[in-house]
Amino acid sequence: MVRQSIHRIHAVHGRRRQKPVVSEALTPPPPPPPSPSPATTTIKSEPRTPLPAALFTTQKKRGQRQPTHPLPSPSSAHESTTNPAIELKMASAVTISSVGAQAGLISKPRNHGFTSYSGLKAASSVSFESGSSFLGRNASLRASVAPRIVPKAKSGSQISPEALYKVAVLGAAGGIGQPLGLLIKMSPLVSELHLYDIANVKGVAADLSHCNTPSQVLDFTGPSELANCLKGVDVVVIPAGVPRKPGMTRDDLFNINASIVKSLVEAVADNCPEAFIHIISNPVNSTVPIAAEVLKQKGVYNPKKLFGVTTLDVVRANTFVAQKKNLKLIDVDVPVVGGHAGITILPLLSKTRPSVTFTDEETEQLTKRIQNAGTEVVEAKAGAGSATLSMAYAAARFVESSLRALAGDPDVYECTFVQSELTELPFFASRVKLGKNGVESIISADLEGVTEYEAKALEALKSELKASIEKGIEFVHKQQTAAASV
Repeated sequence: MVRQSIHRIHAVHGRRRQKPVVSEALTPPPPPPPSPSPATTTIKSEPRTPLPAALFTTQKKRGQRQPTHPLPSPSSAHESTTNPAIELKMASAVTISSVGAQAGLISKPRNHGFTSYSGLKAASSVSFESGSSFLGRNASLRASVAPRIVPKAKSGSQISPEALYKVAVLGAAGGIGQPLGLLIKMSPLVSELHLYDIANVKGVAADLSHCNTPSQVLDFTGPSELANCLKGVDVVVIPAGVPRKPGMTRDDLFNINASIVKSLVEAVADNCPEAFIHIISNPVNSTVPIAAEVLKQKGVYNPKKLFGVTTLDVVRANTFVAQKKNLKLIDVDVPVVGGHAGITILPLLSKTRPSVTFTDEETEQLTKRIQNAGTEVVEAKAGAGSATLSMAYAAARFVESSLRALAGDPDVYECTFVQSELTELPFFASRVKLGKNGVESIISADLEGVTEYEAKALEALKSELKASIEKGIEFVHKQQTAAASV
């Protein structure tokens, strides 16, 4: 396993920067000593292992925490961005230097705070703790990409965060798989990136292997190499399948993608049953139940480690709301519940943070746009593909959240489609708290106190979502019956 040290710390620093203490005495305080304070902390990245600057955007101000409340080609089946290098300097003699992409955006101290860059927008006067531009500064989504600073056991003064985790992408040569592989390659937490497809994956692996980030890239082609691809893997991401085309519904994808997902999950069950499994292949409302049934048949089903990746719905909701209300995108967080197709996608606009009001017309307009955003991209590409880039971005965000949870981050929240008792449906997308063992808790607070519009939409989506779930379960049972009769 490739292990590379990313940072070195020469003094212990608290999790959050303390608010400056202002003296009210009339006598001015004595001048500071000429030598640096013992509390001075310097964090430097190794120039030989550059990291994407997107890993070092900052979090919210203190006090703003939110409550916990082989088969056809496995190419893209589904329907962002990193920043240049950032140097952050702080008035309290704390310096963070990261070496990322080649261009160099620099943020300078302002009123004892930071200016953080996310995309092309900046936010100032935020706290010391760093986070991911995938996630913005929302406390409820504190699953940042940069590894947390943990002192070594003996000295208590130095750290050595290392790339520790193996990630496999099944369908890595497709429209989602390629940009997703690139984004995962940029993670400082990944030691090995395993790329699998039935064709054309060697070139993708060779290309990504030239990126000077810590993870080693390995390629695996065809069913005969799938087992080796999966052995020892911590996170498996499955974007394999066929993409949507104009006029196609997610149900049209079912017959092809259902078989692909079933085959791949069987291999996961045999070779890395303890791994986090991220299902991207559409229709997610059916493919996640398919995966669950396969794992049950294999005797290794752990509902806490099987996820339908619905992060793209959250990413779109955040983007559209920020545009509509002229908000800083990095501040916006809209929980999205239900499923991952059409009317089963329900953005809870009333739960938007920061708090913002919507007219009835705005609510309906935004809800429908979020629900139909995938079709918007399919039509705009005019038959040339689906929402591959935004999906890769969203999937990378969820992978990073999973890795942070595995690494022990206690504050990781994401919306995802999982086995749930939140409603009468066996699977449901909602915000969950992630931990080392997968789903630690399902956040029910988001469904409390919703508007009348949202309550009606929630009831309306249940019948369609139920039918999609049952369709996936029935598919596996039919396959099992057919195999037994042969």
